Amino acid sequence: MTSTTAGSCLCGTVQFQISGEFEAFFLCHCKRCRKDTGSAHAANLFSATAKLNWVSGQDSVRTYRVPETRHEKSFCVKCGSALPGVQSVGILAVPAGSLDGAIDIRPNAHICISSRAEWDEHLENIPKLDGLPG
Repeated sequence: MTSTTAGSCLCGTVQFQISGEFEAFFLCHCKRCRKDTGSAHAANLFSATAKLNWVSGQDSVRTYRVPETRHEKSFCVKCGSALPGVQSVGILAVPAGSLDGAIDIRPNAHICISSRAEWDEHLENIPKLDGLPG
């Protein structure tokens, strides 16, 4: 049985479904992924066999490719949310945070760790809050 996973952008304009399994889940610390996310790393799922189906809002999806590289980012033009895309090498890349439900795969590895931000160390020692700071 093939699994189906739903996802959407922040504003809800773009909705999609992924049919199939993810083969890999990487937390990438390269400079481009940090720029893409504005965070310490990107969290992307990958599949060579899963299929992407746009349920709504496909006309609001744009893809930017860094010239002369394989680095691509798909996003909603209305809210800027990261969205899935089929990379130039034919691999489906899905930002984990764009999915609306739980997934049954854990990250395989932190990658490009030598490029990580200097502030991205020992984060487990920082206080944890359940909500916004008071």
